[in-house]
Amino acid sequence: ASLDGAGRVSPTVTVVFCCRPVCCCCDRVCCCACRGPRSALAVLRPGLAVSELAVSPLPGAPTAVFTLRAQPGDEQDGFIVVSFSNATLVFEIGEEVKETSSSGFLATVATLHTQLLEDGSSLQVHAGGLRHIRTDRRINEWRAPGRRAITRAATNSRQVVIALSGGELVYFEMDQLGQLLELAKRDMDGDVACLDIAPVLAGALRCRFLAVGGYDNTVRMLSLEDGTQLRPVATQAVNAVPESLLMLHGHAAEEPGSGDAGLFLHVGLSNGVLQRTEVDRITGKLSDTRQRFLGTRAPRLFAVWVRGVRSLLALSSRPWLGYTDMGRWQFMPLSYEALDHAASFASEQCPEGFVAVVKNTLRILSVENIGETFNQSVSRLRYTPRRLLVHQELRALLVAESDYQAVPLADNAELQKRLVDESGAPVAGPEFSAELAAELDQYGAAVGAPGQWASCIRIVDPAELSTKAVLELDGSEAITSMALVRFEGPNLPDSSLLLAVGTAEQMTYFPTSCTAGYIRLYKILERGARLELLHKTQLEGIPGALVAFKGRLLAGVGPVLRLFELGRKKLLRKCEYRQLPQHVAQLHTLGSRIYVADVQVQSRGRGYSISSSSNSGTGPVHWLVEHRTPGSTLCARRSCAVQQQWPQQLSSAQCDNRLGGLQLLWHGALSGSVAGCLAAALLCRSLCTSSAITRPTTNCTALPMTCTHATSQP
Repeated sequence: ASLDGAGRVSPTVTVVFCCRPVCCCCDRVCCCACRGPRSALAVLRPGLAVSELAVSPLPGAPTAVFTLRAQPGDEQDGFIVVSFSNATLVFEIGEEVKETSSSGFLATVATLHTQLLEDGSSLQVHAGGLRHIRTDRRINEWRAPGRRAITRAATNSRQVVIALSGGELVYFEMDQLGQLLELAKRDMDGDVACLDIAPVLAGALRCRFLAVGGYDNTVRMLSLEDGTQLRPVATQAVNAVPESLLMLHGHAAEEPGSGDAGLFLHVGLSNGVLQRTEVDRITGKLSDTRQRFLGTRAPRLFAVWVRGVRSLLALSSRPWLGYTDMGRWQFMPLSYEALDHAASFASEQCPEGFVAVVKNTLRILSVENIGETFNQSVSRLRYTPRRLLVHQELRALLVAESDYQAVPLADNAELQKRLVDESGAPVAGPEFSAELAAELDQYGAAVGAPGQWASCIRIVDPAELSTKAVLELDGSEAITSMALVRFEGPNLPDSSLLLAVGTAEQMTYFPTSCTAGYIRLYKILERGARLELLHKTQLEGIPGALVAFKGRLLAGVGPVLRLFELGRKKLLRKCEYRQLPQHVAQLHTLGSRIYVADVQVQSRGRGYSISSSSNSGTGPVHWLVEHRTPGSTLCARRSCAVQQQWPQQLSSAQCDNRLGGLQLLWHGALSGSVAGCLAAALLCRSLCTSSAITRPTTNCTALPMTCTHATSQP
């Protein structure tokens, strides 16, 4: 969602944060942007967007899925082969995907591997042997010797390598008559964990090397050249058992006459690490190894096509896609759930996609916007977003929306008559109707009377970006603050998390004022499907900031910092601090300390001002307030802004002497509207490192400071 800088008097407030507890597999960035009926809530996820083209249930849980083309020169796949523990299903791809029994595949066994060979014949590898289906529908079979079974297989259009139980490798190669000939055998002195062989390049007779992973935490490169079949040429030790192998040529190597573009071996280890190693295409030596952690599951590697180039799909606790973009290797996560097995897929509707298995469903997926870092999902809002919170227990987002000089939905009778979706079903607001939303985007919302506000509170499920509940506020109240608080006390048996919302009735700017302020307390029921108002506490000012603090609610009411406890009919005032000069904009807490950021003011106004001898400057004033538990009092410590200057190292006693009893803990070079957002974070960073003030490691020079104004404040 893009930001819209122009609009009415009400300013646009954009909130961006990362919310790990909301997401099941990765971080998400939630952003509120724009204003009025064009407002939107965007959820950004790092990775590539994935679209589902088809989802089909299967009679059981598959163990593997493969795709085959009808002829070697076809650009689209002709068959989908789904393997189960004791059966194989073959689906023919046409105008619709339907099961076929004329493929020649053995349907009573589990399929380990499939391959379309160079002459147009098909190969099925199962535990009992090889099934070679010729173009004239003749079938040649090779059976595993004795009681041994095939455990792993790797193929390309001319070569086949299988691993038998016990660790024996058998190498086959296609001759000029289209028959698979057994050329070599080798005992690996242990079971084979994984195999892979690269495709045959244009103009070549075979791939020169075979990669073999063993349970002894090694990866070996074996030669496939005439006279040296299955001889080891390189060995690499890895820090875990290799579970999957995939060899990829450089993007230019697959083009005829392009020259040497490199060969890379990708290894998926059992500890969730993907290892990428360059293979010398002449000697087979391994070099330049790089590693990356993908997830908690061992990555399973599959070859897919991206922009016409054979690429990598890694399936761990989340899927990853490795591809070449503008000559550079990119490795990006996919914004999708974990997949069990996958294979490349090409059809008329989906030229480059992949077919995947998730539990007992078969899905055809396509990757969108290759090359982008983030993908976003956008949901429309009703009014301008003002606050955004994360409810970690419910895994939901809470959005506060308010618009100045807007007509509330309850008072807009004409709009209520049109609240239906495309199917004619009633909807809760105009943001749920595509037709009404497009009309409001073009013409804008109805304009209300001066001083009138329209506000609502929204609960959103970030996983599906769907609205669970929307509550319109009665009266002309603007939402100015919002916080989640859990009240504690001997008379409070219910310790559920409550939503505190600060509102201002008929609020106006320049100057900022209101007829009355309120703190509304809501109880979230039915897992976020409903909000129930507990009570409403009237205030004498605008509640600019709310934050939970030691089982109580801390509120900034105008220039007053006030602590509340939960009462039966309203919030009970416990203590307050009245020495803040300006309206409180933000509150943050750390232990017993409270960090207060007020609005931007002239530093020569009330209170202390620190300035250089050459430039007095203006800026916001930031405060540190400490809560002392014995007497439940609040004591303030002030930090005045200076213009891009830091003082020399000062002790606490020196600060007390210079500022008349108020301890100066930090100087910040902040100005403008960003000061209120950044002050608390910078104060927290500075105060947690040292009790004294130290100059940061920059090249700035401290200017002489003078106190230009003083008062007799305590």
